[in-house]
Amino acid sequence: AAALVETGSRMDEVIFEEFKGTGNMELKLDRKLSEKRIFPAVDVDASGTRKEEILMAGDELQIIWKLRRVLHALDQQQAIELLLDKMKQTKSNTEFLLQIQKTTPTPGNGGD
Repeated sequence: AAALVETGSRMDEVIFEEFKGTGNMELKLDRKLSEKRIFPAVDVDASGTRKEEILMAGDELQIIWKLRRVLHALDQQQAIELLLDKMKQTKSNTEFLLQIQKTTPTPGNGGD
């Protein structure tokens, strides 16, 4: 299901809240990013997959969590631009995750 939120309509918000807990994934788009012509205009912090730990291997999950910590420290525009830049540099999910693993500091090794 898709829902339009932040419309000012209380009914839209009520419907959204009803659906919110039932989906497997939530992808939140950001109007400010789209107004700046940044596409896809994804709010990285507010988007995610439920139960991702059963969808991915443990090593992949650790890299994704590390990436999220880095993206969370940035403002929305910086986060999506960094993510898009890293994605453009790779040709597959595996290559993307390996690139993230190599370029992201690890806690205890001079990182966050």
